Amino acid sequence: MENTDKRLFLLDALALVFRAYYALISNPRLTTKGRNTNAQFGFTNALIDLINNQKPTHMAVCFDTEAPTERHTDFADYKANRQEAPEDLLAALPDIKAIIKGFNIPCVELDGYEADDVIGTLSKQAAAAGYDVYMVTPDKDYGQLVSEKIRIYKPGYQGGAAEILGPKEVCAKWNIKDVSQVIDVLGLMGDAVDNIPGIKGVGEKTAAKLLAEYGTVENVLANADGIKGALGEKVRAGKEAAIMSKKLATIITNVPVEFHEGDFQLKEWNREALNEIFTMLEFRTLGKRILGETFTPAYGAPEGVQTDLFGNAVKPPAAGKKKPAGPAPSAEKLEEASTRIEAAVEKGEEDIKDVEDGFLPPAGKTIHNTEHVYTAIVGEEAICALIEQLKQHKEICFDTETTGIDANDVDIVGMSFAVKAGEAWYVPCPPDAVAAQKVLSLFCPLFDSPDITWIGQNLKYDLLVLKWYGITLKGPVFDTMLAHYVIEPEGKRGMDLLSAQYLGYEPVHIEELIGKKGKGQGNMRDVELEKIKDYAAEDADITLQLKHIFLPQLSKKEVERVFYEVENPLVKVLTDMEFEGIRVDTEFLIEYSKELDREARQAEERVYTQAGERFNLGSPKQLGEVLFERMKLDPKAKKTKTGQYATGEDVLLKLASRHQIVDDILAYRELTKLKSTYVDALPTMINRKTGRVHTSYAQAVAVTGRLSSNNPNLQNIPIRTERGREIRKAFIPRNEEFLLVSADYSQIELRIVAAISGDPNMCAAFRDGKDIHTATAAKVFGVEESAVTKEMRYKAKSVNFGIIYGQGAFGLADNLGISRSEAKEIIDNYKAQFSGIQKYMDDTINFARENGFVQTLMGRKRWLKDINSANFTVRGFAERNAINSPIQGSAADMIKLAMIRIHEEFAREGLKSRMLLQVHDELVFDAHKTELEIIKPIIMRCMQTALPLPQEVPAIAEMGSGINWLEAH
Repeated sequence: MENTDKRLFLLDALALVFRAYYALISNPRLTTKGRNTNAQFGFTNALIDLINNQKPTHMAVCFDTEAPTERHTDFADYKANRQEAPEDLLAALPDIKAIIKGFNIPCVELDGYEADDVIGTLSKQAAAAGYDVYMVTPDKDYGQLVSEKIRIYKPGYQGGAAEILGPKEVCAKWNIKDVSQVIDVLGLMGDAVDNIPGIKGVGEKTAAKLLAEYGTVENVLANADGIKGALGEKVRAGKEAAIMSKKLATIITNVPVEFHEGDFQLKEWNREALNEIFTMLEFRTLGKRILGETFTPAYGAPEGVQTDLFGNAVKPPAAGKKKPAGPAPSAEKLEEASTRIEAAVEKGEEDIKDVEDGFLPPAGKTIHNTEHVYTAIVGEEAICALIEQLKQHKEICFDTETTGIDANDVDIVGMSFAVKAGEAWYVPCPPDAVAAQKVLSLFCPLFDSPDITWIGQNLKYDLLVLKWYGITLKGPVFDTMLAHYVIEPEGKRGMDLLSAQYLGYEPVHIEELIGKKGKGQGNMRDVELEKIKDYAAEDADITLQLKHIFLPQLSKKEVERVFYEVENPLVKVLTDMEFEGIRVDTEFLIEYSKELDREARQAEERVYTQAGERFNLGSPKQLGEVLFERMKLDPKAKKTKTGQYATGEDVLLKLASRHQIVDDILAYRELTKLKSTYVDALPTMINRKTGRVHTSYAQAVAVTGRLSSNNPNLQNIPIRTERGREIRKAFIPRNEEFLLVSADYSQIELRIVAAISGDPNMCAAFRDGKDIHTATAAKVFGVEESAVTKEMRYKAKSVNFGIIYGQGAFGLADNLGISRSEAKEIIDNYKAQFSGIQKYMDDTINFARENGFVQTLMGRKRWLKDINSANFTVRGFAERNAINSPIQGSAADMIKLAMIRIHEEFAREGLKSRMLLQVHDELVFDAHKTELEIIKPIIMRCMQTALPLPQEVPAIAEMGSGINWLEAH
């Protein structure tokens, strides 16, 4: 792009907003109050990237209005087929306009005209005034406006590069001679997006051919009698539609708006306004990136609340004024508020809106303006006095400070304790391990008590740190992070965010003590006592207050059972598993890495030989050109949003039968990924103290309740291919006295589907111990089970696993490589034979619509705020989640319950064997050879009885053992 001092960017607001919203639809950004901010976040990012990277001198954002236009008058069905916009998107528009105004950029809109018309008019005016104009939009129709001074700037999508389209690019895209013919193409072919009819049966290629010969729609129609065959008939029949369609597609360029240079020139931002809107939308990181150190988020109570959680009066601020900070609550008031909430719940009072709605107390509370008493406890005498004081309490909030974030490779710096809101103690631990051990041992009367409940935020970390010093907390735990997880499964739950949402309090940030993340970040060991005391004690204090907030919500949301029986007890189980780690055979990995590298090089050379040239095989762009332009493997090859050919695995798998080169490309990709992601990476993750790999399990991430893991991510260890399975050979027992044991649930999600749907045919198949896919195939294809072929079973398996996740005929056809009509017939037969499955799906969606959530057999809930959306895309996504969440969530609950019971029985029997890993529906154990026949029945019994299924559907587990994970599995 040229660097001139006259560069106008005109943004097509709604097109960009829709794009931003849908880009994040599968992983929405939610505020701590559950508000979807996809559109606001995506649009702001796009706007600031344009400002920073493209350096416009002038800018405006153009909107459509709800008023009808001349196009609607001319053609009543204009845009009639567009679905309703998602409610979250519509609700975002006032915020987006506020953001635009905060940047001091004009919003331009005019009743009776679309944004296209406004942009077209302003573009022509600005170009005539000597500006280089960039129309920022993904809309292809704007091509008709392009000239040497006016271009389309099409933003990149999901990481792709932006495109700039001038006359040459537009003509090439449409296969036309002049950009003026864009409206002629649209007149002939129509536009399904805007419900512009065009000539029925005429597509883009045919339109381009007609225009190449006749130039315009009018000339095509004038020569219609000379066009032979079926095409001529279509043209003659579609004359009126073509004329109307061309008019509808023509962007108006004489709208009564004017380009005033001064109004459109970029100016200083209104930082105060941006600070306010970014705070409200909780754009913490983005706010800091845009506003820098001037971004000071202040958390405030919602307007209209008369009194807060602490008895303070809260009134809406006057228009245009900031919300007052309000008085900071005293420690007594904090405790009083917590007591009042719990008492209200016990009495069954329903109107506790401040807690239910995620109420925020007065804004601006920090350690500097809030009453508190935080004390550093130094020396054995002071520590013993503190212990005597803590002994008087049955609940203690506890937190550790350490030298790093890997709980298996840190030293303890100190501990903090709290039993009362607004008051906490910090006990520093010396750097010498022996001296630190001595300090910790003083607290054993507390740690060893089975009667003390330990409260914490992400307690697994603290328990793991203590375990390295030989200390185990004997009493029960209450993890506030997990409490919030079962109350509100979606979104983030860091302590700072929870404190802001539920207490209106902004804690001291760790960056204030040790600096920002990166090489220059310091260590907690180096922080002066006074600072670390306030930071650590505040953590314990805030966590204790959060516990009192969450406790009544567990009851109100009816998620106590899953919290107290599943998530909370699992903390200690995962602590022990992470502490154990698993041994890795580095010699095997070194040799396997060499083997993979050799095979990858061979596959790469085969690709070059078949292609007839050398190129960068790791470049999707170059690969696409080789496969589809030079080798012509697929004349209908699709391109990505960035304009290059799609070469993903799904695309290549469909082409594998056409040429050997595709198999070799897939082999190369698999080999190089296995080598870099797993084989070469695993040795770097070995703990320096233990010589084992210690994965870290995350309990509060997956909305369904599934555990996730990282460093390494065990859920992604390959199992489907032979080369991938070989990696499991690297996981071995701790020494010669042990073997690995693997226990895996068999088809557990399908068993849960059968049980909760009550479908008689599926339940009977499982109760009778049949192969479910063979039994399904027999029903679907109307044959005896003995007559089921391998192909029939494969198709039935695809339906079994696909239909409950929303797969229709199109998806099944694509998956199996069959016609859509055959896929539809299979699905219709399936629904007829297993009618209970369809009834479950319908009943579950209806339940979600009425109640706003679905739940597992253990009562784990997933809230679905979009289940009644008028937008069928958004609603459909929620409906699919409604169907599969009870299934996936019940499977997650089942294996967690099994882990808890196995852990308890191993401890009760005093066994040397240990549970090491959980991967999907599988558990892996280090089994002492002398205990092998003792632990097998324990594992099997605990897994198969962990969560009894309805309809007496059995939960079956399979087990194996061996000298490595692959052999055991």
